Amino acid sequence: MPETVVVVPIRSFDDAKTRLAEVLDLADRRTLARAMAATVLRAALELPVVVVSDDAEVIDWAFTSGARSLPVGVTGLDRSITAAVDHLAAEGVDRVIGAHADLPHAHDLGVVADPTRDPAAVAIAPDRHHDGSNVLSVPTGAGFRFAYGPGSFARHVAEAERLGLPVTVVDDASLAWDVDSPDDLPFDWRSLLPHAGSGEHL
Repeated sequence: MPETVVVVPIRSFDDAKTRLAEVLDLADRRTLARAMAATVLRAALELPVVVVSDDAEVIDWAFTSGARSLPVGVTGLDRSITAAVDHLAAEGVDRVIGAHADLPHAHDLGVVADPTRDPAAVAIAPDRHHDGSNVLSVPTGAGFRFAYGPGSFARHVAEAERLGLPVTVVDDASLAWDVDSPDDLPFDWRSLLPHAGSGEHL
């Protein structure tokens, strides 16, 4: 197995982005979710990608997109990514890059792979408010406790410090913009659509 793997948790496309319901109907929310997820997979570049999901549609989409799928049988983002990290560590993976699937401008997840060349380091690309953790790179054997949700950036920095791991904050504009609410849509999201259904992991 490769030393570094990108992990992208996706619960389902039907449940995605419900907070956008006031501006997008279900069909558009599904389309947007698939388009952003495809963008994130492409941003892995040469790194292998594992899509963490128990949803049959997402699993099929991951396969056609050139990614491996990993059903983990647990609910909740923290538990899902922890299960994935444990599974990949058992396969010999040294580092996992956990990336949210709603990063419409992502183009290179590798910037958080190991920016300090320290195998024990943690790297975090926060959102533009320095509140959430959009992309998080951790060594698999560190026992890192994931704590996503509002305020996760500070919690993940504190967790790295608890473990005695050096932390690098990667302020990358392309990774800082995630989409959670209508205020996060001041861009032409339909420009993503040519990539949404391509079924290719470039």
